[in-house]
Amino acid sequence: MTDMTLEALMWQTRMDVLDHLDLSLSIPVVDGLQAQGDLIVIPLAMIEPMITIHPGPAGLGGWAEVPPDGIELLRGESGANPHTLVADRGTCRWTRNVRDADGLAIGVFENTAVAYLLHPEHGASGVTPGRHVVRRQREREGRRARLVAD
Repeated sequence: MTDMTLEALMWQTRMDVLDHLDLSLSIPVVDGLQAQGDLIVIPLAMIEPMITIHPGPAGLGGWAEVPPDGIELLRGESGANPHTLVADRGTCRWTRNVRDADGLAIGVFENTAVAYLLHPEHGASGVTPGRHVVRRQREREGRRARLVAD
């Protein structure tokens, strides 16, 4: 998936995005931290001491291949607008069987080619090959922290 456009990713996943997004632009590929609404993707090496990945068979918290039409990582608070991880067949695997010291991790993925995060409202971004932690984002309100609601 090189020089992917939002329109091509929409066709591949059969997901719609909101009308304000330009479908013809190439999706940027980011090497490092990236946020998308209530999610943040962090290269595992940046927080590895805080992360524990537990082994297990696929379907029971173990690793599963990410299909070309994507896998839903998280759905918005109102039940709409899913964050979806998309990759070419055989280039990315995902597990939810992960824990972190802050309790924010929802999973880890490993990709050998660019993978994409797609969201109907935010569009898409590419993630360079590597191992990445997907976490909920947190925001501060005075002294209190709360999860970002998308």
